[in-house]
Amino acid sequence: LSKKDRSELMSRIRGDDLKPEAVLRSALRKLGIKFRRNSKSLPGKPDLFFPSASLAVFVHGCFFHGCPEHFRLPKSNRKFWFEKIAANKLRDRRAARRLNRLGISIKTVWEHSVKHDPHAIAERISRLI
Repeated sequence: LSKKDRSELMSRIRGDDLKPEAVLRSALRKLGIKFRRNSKSLPGKPDLFFPSASLAVFVHGCFFHGCPEHFRLPKSNRKFWFEKIAANKLRDRRAARRLNRLGISIKTVWEHSVKHDPHAIAERISRLI
C-alpha cells in the first residue's frame, strides 16, 4: 500500500467494538453471563465489566498493545510505531493500577486467544466471576 492508502486504512481503526470483543461477548452470552460494555466511568474504559465480581476484562489487540507473542514493529515509520505502542502499554499499566486501587481485578485477554478459542476464554472468565 502507498503511504496515503496505509494512513487512510489505519485511520479507520477504532478502539471499541472490534471483532475479538464481539466474539468474546457472544461466547459469554451463550454461557448466560451478563456484563457491562466499555464502562466509561472506570479507568481505562474496560471492554467488559462484571460488577458483581469487581472484574474488568480488557481484550488487547496483538498489534496495538504489543503482544509479546505476535507483535512485529513495522518496517516503515518505526520510531512512530515504537513510541505509539510504548505509550499504549504505559496507558494500560496506569489503568490497571487505578482499577486495582478501586478494588477491581483485571483480566487481560489477547486477540489471538479469542480468535483461537473464544469459548475457552469465556469459560475462564466465568470461573473468575
